[in-house]
Amino acid sequence: MNTGFFWDERCFWHSGGNYAFTLPVGGLVQPLAAGGFPESPETKRRLINLMNVTGLPRDLDMRGADPATRTDLLRVHPASYLDEFKRLSDGTGGELGRRTPFGSGGYEIAALSAGLSLAAVEAVWTGALPNAYALSRPPGHHCLPDFPNGFCLLANIAIAIESAKANHGLGRVAVIDWDVHHGNGTEGIFYDRSDVLTISMHQEGNYPMDTGALIDRGKGAGEGYNLNVPLPAGAGHTAYMAGMDQIVLPALDAYRPDIIIVACGYDASGVDPLARMLATSDTFRHMTLKTKAAAEHLCSGKLVLVHEGGYSEVHVPFCAHATLEALSGSDITAPDPLTEVLDARQPSARFEGFLLELVQDMAQQLSPEAITPG
Repeated sequence: MNTGFFWDERCFWHSGGNYAFTLPVGGLVQPLAAGGFPESPETKRRLINLMNVTGLPRDLDMRGADPATRTDLLRVHPASYLDEFKRLSDGTGGELGRRTPFGSGGYEIAALSAGLSLAAVEAVWTGALPNAYALSRPPGHHCLPDFPNGFCLLANIAIAIESAKANHGLGRVAVIDWDVHHGNGTEGIFYDRSDVLTISMHQEGNYPMDTGALIDRGKGAGEGYNLNVPLPAGAGHTAYMAGMDQIVLPALDAYRPDIIIVACGYDASGVDPLARMLATSDTFRHMTLKTKAAAEHLCSGKLVLVHEGGYSEVHVPFCAHATLEALSGSDITAPDPLTEVLDARQPSARFEGFLLELVQDMAQQLSPEAITPG
C-alpha cells in the first residue's frame, strides 16, 4: 500500500480578500501590485506542480474526499458559529475572527479542507492506508470552536479526530504541531482531556503572542497532556532535532498513542516571511522520519500529516516534497536549491550551545511522568 495524498483543486480557490500582507487595505495601507494575503494558494499549488514534474505522485495514492458534513463540524463547532459562517459565505464573504477573511463560498471550501483531513485520518485508522498526507487549505490549527484566527476557519484536525472517535472507535491520539506558530486551537479544544496528547513546538511569542507558554500543561483530566516547546527566534536544524529527541519522542513513548497526527506547517523555514527561524527542508525530512519511526514502534505506523502554514512560495514546495519523500519512502527527489544558503546561515556555535541548553532545560521541566500509557 502507498502513502495516501488527499487534495482538491477547489481548496486553492479559497480567497483571503483585499489585504497587503496581514493588513487590510485602506487608510495608509496601499494595495500590493502583486500578491496580497500571505495565506495564498501558490505554496500548495506549486507543491502539486513540483510533484508532477518530479513524478512523485507515481509513488503516492492520490485521492480526493467529500466535504465534512454539518454533523462532523458540530462535534467541534457550535451551530451559532457555523450558521453565521454559512450566512456570510452565501453572500460576498466576510471575516469572523482575527486574520480570517474569506470570500463567497468560503464555508464550502473550508468544509472540504476539513473533509480532506477527516478522510486521511479515517483511511489510516481503519487500515485502508498505511499513512497519509492531507493538503488542507484553509488551515485549521489556530481555530477555536467559536473563534477563527490565524487564517484558520475550521479546526481541521480536531474535526477529523472527533469523527474517527464517533464513527470508528478511535482511542488515544497524539498531535504534534511543528508549525512555527503555536497550535492554540488544537490545544484549546483538547486542553482538559487525556485522550488527546497535544505537543506544539513553535517560535516563542510569534503568533498568537499570548499563548504557547512552557507552563501551560492542560487542566483537569488533561493536566500533563499538553506540552509546549517555545523556541527562540533564530533556532535552526539542530535545535529542532534536539526538541524532537529530548521532548517530543519521549512524550510519545510515555503516552503510547493509537495514532499520531502532525500539524505540518513549513513556516519554520529559514526564508518564511511570517517567522524568524532557520529550519531547512532536511529539518522537515528528519522530523518526519523520526515521527514515522515512532509511529511504527508505537501504533503500527498509523501516521497522518495535515498541511498547515508555510508562506514562502519558493521554499514550501521543496520542504513538503522532502517531507513526502520521507513519509512514503520514495526515492524520487527534488533537490532543494536553498539548502546551501540555509546551511550557511545556521546558528553560531555559541548560540547553538545556548539553544541546546534551553531544550535540555525544557525537557527536564516537561518530564513525561504525568503522561500515562494507554
